[in-house]
Amino acid sequence: MSTLAVSKPTPGPARNTREIDTRPLLWPSVIVLFLWMIVPLAMTLYFSVIRYNLLNPTLTGFAGLENYGFLFEDPVLWDALWNTLVLVGSVLIITVVLGTLFAVLYNAEFHGRNVARLLVIAPFFVMPTVSALVWKNMLMHPVNGLFAWMQGLVGMAPTDWLTNYPMLSVIIIVSWQWTPFAFLILLTSIQSLDSEQQEAARIDGAGPVAMFWFIILPHLSRAISVVIMIETIFLLTIFAEIYVTTAGGPGTATTNLAWLIYSVGLLQFDVGYASAGGVIAVILANIVAIFLVRTVSRNLQQT
Repeated sequence: MSTLAVSKPTPGPARNTREIDTRPLLWPSVIVLFLWMIVPLAMTLYFSVIRYNLLNPTLTGFAGLENYGFLFEDPVLWDALWNTLVLVGSVLIITVVLGTLFAVLYNAEFHGRNVARLLVIAPFFVMPTVSALVWKNMLMHPVNGLFAWMQGLVGMAPTDWLTNYPMLSVIIIVSWQWTPFAFLILLTSIQSLDSEQQEAARIDGAGPVAMFWFIILPHLSRAISVVIMIETIFLLTIFAEIYVTTAGGPGTATTNLAWLIYSVGLLQFDVGYASAGGVIAVILANIVAIFLVRTVSRNLQQT
């Protein structure tokens, strides 16, 4: 007589009957962050549509889009936008190129590599105002600067960098500060490269140039995209270096969007006009950020 075996269902993983919804625990921090962002933005939008000057607060009144009209008719705005584009683009090119070069060089084994890496990273930890003062008074000064002394050694006349080449001087200062950031990100990316892939390329006869062009550079594409995205967001608001060195001049030669908003709001005391510029800056920054984030996410999906 045969008996039928009855299979017992296997018990599933035990469920926790005391599940707690943790979302309410995040509400205090989310509310604080929301207020931290929305209150200044709301105040900026409010001041951008009123006529408000700190020298004569009694004439405050609703202006509508008048501040925006004055802003777009002001030729200084277009100079500031162009200078911002030149500054951001030039610094990005310099920092990505130098960061990639340093990352490749300092990834190799040599005596004193750790000390050399520390020296490359050091400028990133210097405050922007301090580094701008160092470049202005100790390096680029036409009388007592290091560059003037070196030019004198070869019989050249000292160059007043901040007067004759103001934008180039600001680009050099900002690039010196941000190259270590690109170097750190790109060096970390190179160190994650598979050593077996590099060894296979060497066995196939790939030289240093071919290794860099076909192995290292494609591997760095995602890291370079991240560097460009982060640096662009911060470079759009460069202010301290311009404030310390050129004060937006000579004329409007180094006036970027951040300096324009500061000069109109705190030097000319026109809060309404400055707030309209602030709204334009926020819109441009968000457009750039959205474009860069989509570009980086597309690169990540492709790889």
